[in-house]
Amino acid sequence: MPPEAAPPVRLRRRAHIPPNPSATPGNPDDTVAAIRRLDAKTQARLESLGVHTVRDLLYMLPRTHDDRADIASIADLYAGGVFTLEGALADLRSATVGQRRLPLVEAALRDDTGTVELQWFGQAHLTRTLRVGSRLVVTGKAEAKQGRLVISPSEYEIITNRDRQPPLNTGRIVPVYRLTQGMTARSLRSLTWQAIVGFLKAVAETLPADALRRTGLPPLQDAIRDAHYPADSAAADRGRRRLAFDEILAFQLAILGRRRHRERNAAGVPVKYHDATVRGFLDSLPFTPTGAQMRCVDEILADIARGAPPMSRLLQGEVGSGKTLVALAAVLAVMSSGHQSALMAPTEVLAEQHFATVGRLLDSLEQPLQQDNMLSVYLPGRPRPFTVGLLTGSSRARARRETLRMASEGHLDLLVGTHALIQDGVALPNLVLAITDEQHRFGVAQRTALRGQGAEQPHSLMMSATPIPRTLQLTLYGDLDISTIDELPPGRREILTRIVPQDKRRAAYGFLRQQVAAGRQAFIICPLVEESDKLDVRAAVAEHQRLSAEVFPDLRVGLLHGRLSSRDKDKVMRRFRDGELDILVATAVVEVGIDVPNATVMLIDGADRFGLSQLHQFRGRVGRGSHRSYCLLMSESESERARERLAALEATRDGFKLAEIDLQMRHEGDIFGTSQSGDQTVLRIANLFDQDLMALARAEAAQIIETDPELAAPQHADIAAARDRFLQRVQAQISD
Repeated sequence: MPPEAAPPVRLRRRAHIPPNPSATPGNPDDTVAAIRRLDAKTQARLESLGVHTVRDLLYMLPRTHDDRADIASIADLYAGGVFTLEGALADLRSATVGQRRLPLVEAALRDDTGTVELQWFGQAHLTRTLRVGSRLVVTGKAEAKQGRLVISPSEYEIITNRDRQPPLNTGRIVPVYRLTQGMTARSLRSLTWQAIVGFLKAVAETLPADALRRTGLPPLQDAIRDAHYPADSAAADRGRRRLAFDEILAFQLAILGRRRHRERNAAGVPVKYHDATVRGFLDSLPFTPTGAQMRCVDEILADIARGAPPMSRLLQGEVGSGKTLVALAAVLAVMSSGHQSALMAPTEVLAEQHFATVGRLLDSLEQPLQQDNMLSVYLPGRPRPFTVGLLTGSSRARARRETLRMASEGHLDLLVGTHALIQDGVALPNLVLAITDEQHRFGVAQRTALRGQGAEQPHSLMMSATPIPRTLQLTLYGDLDISTIDELPPGRREILTRIVPQDKRRAAYGFLRQQVAAGRQAFIICPLVEESDKLDVRAAVAEHQRLSAEVFPDLRVGLLHGRLSSRDKDKVMRRFRDGELDILVATAVVEVGIDVPNATVMLIDGADRFGLSQLHQFRGRVGRGSHRSYCLLMSESESERARERLAALEATRDGFKLAEIDLQMRHEGDIFGTSQSGDQTVLRIANLFDQDLMALARAEAAQIIETDPELAAPQHADIAAARDRFLQRVQAQISD
C-alpha cells in the first residue's frame, strides 16, 4: 500500500536576516584568536580542521545546509513529523527520570494556534538559560507520549533582539559544517558568523571587473556571505561556485605559470640517442607493438631529443596496454647516449613486476644474464651490456651495496625500485630520465626528490593506468604533455562482467570454489577496512573472518588493506602472487600494483560504493593470463543510479569511455566510496566534476597569463596574492 500522505501544515517563511558586516573590519589574515572570546582550546580545535587564520574560517564552507526557515503552526503538528516552531515559553520546570535520575527539562511552547510540550534530556543548564516569556525557535520531531504530542528539540534558539542577533541554529537556512572532537555545531556557527561580521569587508575582490562580467559570477564578499548564510539554496550555490571558481583559477594560474617558467628557463639534457638501439629492441620483440605504443614512443623520443625544456609527460594507458614497453624504449634511448634512468613504483611487488617485465622484454636479445637484483643484456652494436638494478626495502645488504656502487659509478643504466630510490646513499650522477609509475600514489615532494637525484634537470615521465577523462586532461594536467595508449595488444581476452543479484551470493561463492578447484585464484573486494555504524556495507576484516570460518574454511584466504604496514602489504601480495593463497579479500589497495596471471575471478562486494573508473581498474587485475576471467559485481543498493553505473560497466570495456561516463554520472559531486587513506586533495572547495567551472577558470587563467605572465599589473595584485596563498597551503599540506 502507498504511504499515507502527511496532514497539511500551515507554514510561514521566516524572514531572512543576513550577517551585517562591520564597516571597520579586522584583518582576515590575523589568526583565529582575533575573533573575540576565542580560547586556546577552541583555537587548537580549529587548527585541527586546517583553520589557522580568520580567512581560513571564512573559506571553510559548510558541507551542506538544512532549511529550517519554514515555521509550522502548533495546531497542525502530528506525530512522526519534523517541525520548526516559533513561540513563547509558557512554562519551565526540571525533573529527573529513570533509575539513573537523568535530568529532564520540560517546557511549554505557545503560539497563536496552541501549545506543545518540549523536553530536553541531560541538559539541566537550560533551566538557567531559558526564561518563561522568552521567545524561542525550536526544531525537532513530534512524538506521541501518553496521549499528548511532545517535541525533543534537536536545535533551539532564544530570540532576544531580531535585528541585532538573528537565530543561527534554526529558523533559517542553517549551515552544517564538518566538526572535530570538542567542537559543537552551535559554536562553529557562532564563529563563522562573527568572522563574517567582523572581517568580511576587508576581504579584497580578486577578480578584475572585466573578469566578473565575463564569468557572470557574484562579487567575492557576497559569495562568502551566501556560501555560509544564504537566503535560499540558489544563493548558496552561487556563493559556492564563485569560491570554487577562485580555487580552480588559483590552481590553473599556478599550473600555467609553472609550465611557462619550465618552458622558458629549465635547462634539460638533449638525449642524442642511437636510433638503431631503440629500433633494434622493438624489432626483436616476439610480437608487434600496437600503433598507439609506437606513437607514444615517438612522442617521448622527440621530447628527450629536444632537451629544453625537460620533458614533463604523463603516459596513460589501461592495465595491460603496454606502458612498460614504451618506457623501456625511452630508457634504451637514454642508455645509448651514455646516461642513466630510474623507475620508481609505489610497492615492492610492483617494482619487482617491472624488473621482471624488463627482463621478459629483453629476453630475445643476446646473452641475457639475470640475478635476483641485477639484469645485464648485450645489445647489438653496443660495447657494454645494458644493466638494470632492483632496489627495495627488502634488498639484501650485500646486493644493496653492489647496486648502489654500480649506480654511483654510472655503470647501472636503469635503477628500478620503491621509495628506496630517494633515500640517503642513493646516487645516480648521470640521471637523465626519471619515471614514476602510478604517479598519483606519490606525493609531489617524492617525485621531485627522484628528479633531484641527477646532476642536471632530468626528463620526467609519469605513468598511470587510471584513465583521465579527456574533458579534464587540460584543466587538471595543464603543466604536462599527455601520451595515451588507447588500444590493447591483439589477443587480449575479454573479461566476462556480470551483475550478480544478492539472492545469488551463494552461487557466486560456489563459482569461486570451482575456479580454485581448477587451479585458479580469486579476489574479493570490500569497500571498507572496518565495519561502520554509518554505512551498511561489507568490510574487509569482518568478511575475511566470515569467509575463512564459514564459506571457505578449507581454502587459503588472505587479507589485504591499507592499514597494514608497507612490509605486511608486500608480504601478503607476494604470497598471493606466488600461489600461496587461493582467495585474497582486499580493499581498494589492490586497484594497482599486483599482477597475478593465475587470478581469474574478481568479485566486487558493494560495487555501488566505487566509481566506474575504479571498478574498471579492479576488473583489470584479472584476465592477465591465458585463462578465461570473470568480474562479478555485487550490490545491495536499490538506487536507480547505482544500477545504471553497474550496467555501464557490464556493457563497456573501454576504460576511457567509462571515465567519461563516470564523470557525467558523478557531475553533481555525488562521490561514491569511502576514503580509507586520509589523503587530502589540493582542491577543498571545488569539485573535480564541476566541468563548466574547470573550463571557465582555465580560459580565464590562460587569458591572464597571456597578458600578464608574472601577474605584476596592479589589477592582478589580489589574484596573485590568492594564487600565492593557494600554493602556500598546498606546500604546507605536502610537508605534513
